[in-house]
Amino acid sequence: MSKSLQAIRGMNDILPEQTPLWRYFEGTVAGLLDNYGYRQIRMPIVEFTELFKRSIGEVTDIVEKEMYTFEDRNGDSLTLRPEGTAACVRAVLEHGITGGGQVQKLWYIGPMFRHERPQKGRYRQFHQIGVEVFNLDGPDIDAELIVLTWRLWGQLGIRDAVKLELNSLGTSEARGRYRDALVEFLSARLDLLDEDSQRRLKTNPLRILDTKVPETQALLADAPKLEEYLDEESRLHFEGLKARLDAAGIPYVLNPKLVRGLDYYSKTVFEWVTDKLGAQGTVCAGGRYDGLVEQMGGKPTTGVGFAMGIERLILLLETLEQIPESIARQVDVYLCAFGEQAELAGLALSERVRDSVPGLRLQVNAGGGSFKSQFKKADKSGALYALILGDDELEQQVVGFKPLRGQGEQQNIAFDALAEHLAACVVQG
Repeated sequence: MSKSLQAIRGMNDILPEQTPLWRYFEGTVAGLLDNYGYRQIRMPIVEFTELFKRSIGEVTDIVEKEMYTFEDRNGDSLTLRPEGTAACVRAVLEHGITGGGQVQKLWYIGPMFRHERPQKGRYRQFHQIGVEVFNLDGPDIDAELIVLTWRLWGQLGIRDAVKLELNSLGTSEARGRYRDALVEFLSARLDLLDEDSQRRLKTNPLRILDTKVPETQALLADAPKLEEYLDEESRLHFEGLKARLDAAGIPYVLNPKLVRGLDYYSKTVFEWVTDKLGAQGTVCAGGRYDGLVEQMGGKPTTGVGFAMGIERLILLLETLEQIPESIARQVDVYLCAFGEQAELAGLALSERVRDSVPGLRLQVNAGGGSFKSQFKKADKSGALYALILGDDELEQQVVGFKPLRGQGEQQNIAFDALAEHLAACVVQG
């Protein structure tokens, strides 16, 4: 007996019952970004592997362990994108849209791929919304990215469930000096480090700072501090960012151990975290990457951005029960028609109503059926109201209007008055 077909582990179907909440979330974010002057860009899912080795860093966990990489028929090494920033930088370089100091405020949405151990809120195919800004180097744009996410949390009703953590990594030169000091300190205590931290000491020592191993965390208490190595430029930039967040009334926590997992970050780094989802606490993260464009072959170009995990934010909305009532209801009105003439009249009538009442979610019964079976389908649809059309209604040029949720008696509405009546009852509340 053949094995039944199923999705790849960690790559999930998003079923019709789930997609309304996804569309609500994605639409809310898209509308907000439009209001702030950001434009959407769409990049391929597959890129040359070299792109991620050059941008993310060959010795990062992502490149070493997690990427989906394969050779195509031409022998080229290709990779399913594990994150969006590198692909966005490649796109703006290839098309020259940041040349001459042009400011670009961009956003994108789509699936990313990492071969990780699947768990709730962490999948091998996951979805992100990312924002990238090029050729603005002041703390004002860093602040704008944080301010707009704060506004988003307010629109979604989850502000009380998230916390902003901030840090500054300084310039690459300052970070290099700190890296040397940290390696010297930890090398003298090598036997006290956990196995993973021992490996990272040779490849990406700053990642040791965010270890979850209690013994290593205790050891780091006496380690050199990153802020002690910050250059004056980075210090002033960070003070400017904090001043703007204070002015906007956005609370934050300074986290000197926040380093992010990618090599290209510099100066500002930030994370929005929650304690409502267990271990998967980060829902949005980003920072500044002023050297990345040049590192990838372009002219010196400043950059800053963030990415938010859609799955985790959807999970947070569900956990906090912050789902608008209209999302749970996919149908406003269900039209039941009995007999061929009623079906023909119902089709024409429903299209006239749709013309007159944009946004009305009107479902017309298909497949016929008895009065009882059609009403059962109307109720199952979740509609607020049922429309009833049979021979008697046709003769009188009316349609029966029956509330399905709550109080209210059935009444007859003239064909010509139906659109206005539905607009008042459904669209206008």
